[in-house]
Amino acid sequence: MRHVSSEHAGEIYIGGPQLARGYLGRPDLTAERFVPHPFAKVPGERLYRTGDLGKYCADGNIEFLGRADQQVKIRGYRIELGEIESVLREYPQVREAAIAVKNDGDGHQRLVAYVVPASEGIDAVILRRFLRQHLPEYMTPATYMILDSLPVNANGKLDRPALPDPMPTESQCTYVAPRTEIECRLAQIWAALLKVKQVGIHDNFFELGGDSILGLQMAAHANQAGIRLNITQVIDQPTIAGLVATSAFTEPAMETTKS
Repeated sequence: MRHVSSEHAGEIYIGGPQLARGYLGRPDLTAERFVPHPFAKVPGERLYRTGDLGKYCADGNIEFLGRADQQVKIRGYRIELGEIESVLREYPQVREAAIAVKNDGDGHQRLVAYVVPASEGIDAVILRRFLRQHLPEYMTPATYMILDSLPVNANGKLDRPALPDPMPTESQCTYVAPRTEIECRLAQIWAALLKVKQVGIHDNFFELGGDSILGLQMAAHANQAGIRLNITQVIDQPTIAGLVATSAFTEPAMETTKS
């Protein structure tokens, strides 16, 4: 632990013979996190910056005080907000980006992406597809908000608490009721997962509060009902009408047994 005094916090560092050599395929992150040991007895020895804050107690134990970076935990996964922001900024049409964790109406946490576009025409579906090419599903934000600029504090740094809350999850489309048995079953699955009263065939899964994890669950429920779907199809066609139009469903699997 980088110790300042018994009354002040410091960042906790880890060292020793069992320490990993770095992140696989991430030399930039390795250089940032695995730093030279200032008191090394063996040349080349390293310390790992955990990003955890702590302080020494009077009895010699270390009290954990929280995170020093922007790492959060959602659905059991530790997520570096800065890593998502870095990938999002690589998209040519993104000038600035920030990621925050916001609570939805049911008290669940979800990732929200705030984007300042470099040009007009940024589409959330395209951004989501781009992030999925570089990040795992659980790190893909559920909601995308387009802003003219990101809020900053007096020091000119991002004022993360000032990022606006996303709008309530409701469809911006005129409600069009399901017309076929397949559409009805999909609408029922979506409504149950997203906790909404009704889902129209043109409603966007992600605009209703869905995310990549819920998308995986939705595809699993659909497969159990005989509707062959995968998460890639949901990302590319986030409406029931789009899914039905571009997917080959097997009608016999949808038929009910007649007495």
